[in-house]
Amino acid sequence: QVQLVESGGGLVQAGASLRLSCAASGRTFGSRVMGWFRQAPGKEREFVVAINWSIGSTYYADSVKGRFTISRDNAKNTMYLQMNSLKPEDTAVYYCAADYSGEWYNAKYETGYRYWGQGTQVTVSS
Repeated sequence: QVQLVESGGGLVQAGASLRLSCAASGRTFGSRVMGWFRQAPGKEREFVVAINWSIGSTYYADSVKGRFTISRDNAKNTMYLQMNSLKPEDTAVYYCAADYSGEWYNAKYETGYRYWGQGTQVTVSS
């Protein structure tokens, strides 16, 4: 069993930066593919970024490419999402996900992820 806990959300102005954290516990932080998703009010949850640690490959949604960066600290069992140049349309609850079991090219689909965090709210004002 894996527990994921997101933190780092908040209220910021457009153009600001935030760093979200996803702390994993319960067993070795060895999930091959992990990702971040987000859900805005009244909308379905959408893909943000996925990373395949075994091949060192990342896959960003076009809407965040060049502004967001995924990383992790193995010693802390924590994954991060650095978000720069935030826009009002980035406002959402952000979720981390782990233990993906599908093909890498389908990592943008949430159905392949076994574990999810509870989410952290990010609000960007204009």
